[in-house]
Amino acid sequence: MIKEIQLRILPEEAADEASLKAIAARETGTDLLQIRAIRILKRSVDARQRIIYVNLSLRLFINEEPELLEYTPVEYPDVSHAKSVVVVGAGPAGLFAALRLIELGLRPIILERGKNVHERKKDIARISREHTVDPNSNYCFGEGGAGAFSDGKLYTRSRKRGSTDKILNLLCQHGASPSILYDAHPHIGTDKLPRVIENIRMQILKSGGEVHFQAQVNSFVIKENRLQGVGTTSNLFFEAPVLLATGHAARDVYEMLSLQKIAIEAKAIAVGLRMEHPQELIDSMQYHLKGESRGVLPAAEYRYVTQANNRGVYTFCMCPGGFVVPAASGPQQLVVNGMSPSRRNSPWGNAGVVVELHPADLPTFAHHGDLSVMKFREWLEKFAWQQGGMRQSAPAQRLNDFLHRRPSSRLPASSYAPGLVPSPLHEWLPGFITEGISEGLKRFGRSSQGLLTNEAQLIGVETRTSAPVRIPRDPESCCHVAIDGLFPCGEGAGYAGGIMSAAMDGERCAEAVAGYMLRK
Repeated sequence: MIKEIQLRILPEEAADEASLKAIAARETGTDLLQIRAIRILKRSVDARQRIIYVNLSLRLFINEEPELLEYTPVEYPDVSHAKSVVVVGAGPAGLFAALRLIELGLRPIILERGKNVHERKKDIARISREHTVDPNSNYCFGEGGAGAFSDGKLYTRSRKRGSTDKILNLLCQHGASPSILYDAHPHIGTDKLPRVIENIRMQILKSGGEVHFQAQVNSFVIKENRLQGVGTTSNLFFEAPVLLATGHAARDVYEMLSLQKIAIEAKAIAVGLRMEHPQELIDSMQYHLKGESRGVLPAAEYRYVTQANNRGVYTFCMCPGGFVVPAASGPQQLVVNGMSPSRRNSPWGNAGVVVELHPADLPTFAHHGDLSVMKFREWLEKFAWQQGGMRQSAPAQRLNDFLHRRPSSRLPASSYAPGLVPSPLHEWLPGFITEGISEGLKRFGRSSQGLLTNEAQLIGVETRTSAPVRIPRDPESCCHVAIDGLFPCGEGAGYAGGIMSAAMDGERCAEAVAGYMLRK
């Protein structure tokens, strides 16, 4: 017999398998020996009150053996001789689009400007060690996209784009821990996600698809408003419908689209700083601890959102037990992001704290037209690079010093490996950013005692929250509004934000391409 139950228990009980089994037996009136296995279906921590509980949804196998797999696998056919579809970009949107194309009997040809995820690690290490950024192999570009080395967080509030369950199942099928199927805020971890990405690539190749690394697309061949194919910097040409999933750091792609008169439009983004606290302080704040260890509880996290001066201000990409990392994708750029290993065991926690920005806020960049927001972001990243000493050292300021408009003579220890440089962020950031962050932090501090402290610091700049451009597409067909055969997809096209929504959009666009090819 299979029985499902709900439990609300102490963290120590939830972490111990024997205790969990005993509680489940008591709650259901079942002999302990008759429970062959327990599967967790949902798990979340409730830390709203002084006593912290873990909420669990469990499936009990009573006098019955459990199924071997906790996920539902997908069978992939051989598409070696099928019609081809070009997929530009091997981030979440591109990889999951490729898997879905194979399911639908089409042959994906992936063109990725960067290196495979293993080689990419070496170039990322050089950023911290040598302060050099390879413009095609960094935290943004390469197999796995920006998500590969940015924690692997899988939480999304976007439920309309597709099935989150399917994406999580596919990640498990390719090597992720089954815990992502039931945790309230699942994540894989930067240390484990590369192996999952490699396994996805091997499945694509096994099914007859192609994956080309260091194959940067530099032209779209268009005749009579129909895309014929794409060319690369290595003088290769691929003739097929194109699913464009380049990610939102690919400025050259936006400029190429603009030059070729392919419709794009500027869109709102959010910009700001990365806020770093000692993780112990975050734990004490969120779990109501006073000197005691959090024990079996996971590293605590937070999320804040408010309106300040008629702008949204919010925390973004919170990385408990994580690291601040250099996320520039080219020379003369200073950009920071966050990531966490699977165990989330760093002494620090960090999150972006960002302010909403619209194209109308940037009159001095208006002459750039649809690229105005991108050009502003480019200018701000270069300014931050100059403040960091024209290296990957990042400008930073203690949190309370920022709020009180005073410079920081010394900075606390940080997870940011290339090093920090004291800088009066409040003086050189655009005024609406300084004001928005300041007002937002004050409001956040009123709801979370301990957040506003000089043990914390702000590190600049956080600019890669979303695409500065949207590539308009038909809502139903996902095809570009003016170019037949071009399917803008994922974060870079302005239709997703994060691994999950990008992956779901990749699947949706793959289905749209399949429908398009059936009609031709």
